Amino acid sequence: MPHTDQTSETGDTPSIAALLERIASALERLSPNADRSVDFTSAEAFVWHGDGAFFQPVAHVNRIPLEMLKGIDRTAATLLDNTRRFASGLAANNALLWGARGMGKSSLVKAAHAEAARTAPSLKLIEIHREDIATLPACLAQLRTAAFRFLVFCDDLSFDKDDTHYKSLKAVLEGGIEGRPENVLFYATSNRRHLMPREMIDNERSTAITPGEAIEEKVSLSDRFGLWLGFHNASQDDYLAMVRTYAAHYQLDVADGILIPDALEWATTRGARSGRVAWQFINDLAGRLGKAI
Repeated sequence: MPHTDQTSETGDTPSIAALLERIASALERLSPNADRSVDFTSAEAFVWHGDGAFFQPVAHVNRIPLEMLKGIDRTAATLLDNTRRFASGLAANNALLWGARGMGKSSLVKAAHAEAARTAPSLKLIEIHREDIATLPACLAQLRTAAFRFLVFCDDLSFDKDDTHYKSLKAVLEGGIEGRPENVLFYATSNRRHLMPREMIDNERSTAITPGEAIEEKVSLSDRFGLWLGFHNASQDDYLAMVRTYAAHYQLDVADGILIPDALEWATTRGARSGRVAWQFINDLAGRLGKAI
């Protein structure tokens, strides 16, 4: 019997050691004393991680040149001008890019940053995920004292009916005691102009004593963005211009007589014409031609 007890104790030792090691590793990750400092000179873009309150450098930003974005010329010029003014230390507006899917909203933000950063390398791009919006105040607190200018970018920003994080965003953008740091500008993309589902606004209107005041709380979030840029579905000419631009850029040697009918058929099967559909067609075409892009 003593021998059995000793064997059992010895057999448990490795599992206990493994458990203690896991606990120690978890505590180390959660420790507020862990080194989360960031060197903003190490990259041109960073991703904010709200759960650990740190910035992750991005070695290579996934983007395309501004001149390759077709069908949004006026919108692109407006956002680029706003970005350049901010990069130069001048007054500029937070921007909301809203509208049709796949028309280059997020691509435009990244391309505008790249263009502005050519002459203002101190301009950094910070991506914050929608799930981390509640930690935006902590993010801005770290950026406020840095000797750089920052475009904080949230892609596909929207709020569900039970989500109250939009109130924090409103305060950060304009209404808080400290306000938005002078070295920070906020860009967001969304499929919704008012960032809230229509049924949420309708429910507020139907149940409130004063419907106008009820929906004002929901709609006023969009008002914090001084610049609204709308994106609409591409015309056939714009779609074909996108296809031709991609084909030329990636040196896909296909005659117009073949390229255009194939591109139109691809759009028909997808039921849409957009920059995203054009890019997907080019990927398929390049694959059929045996080329990597």
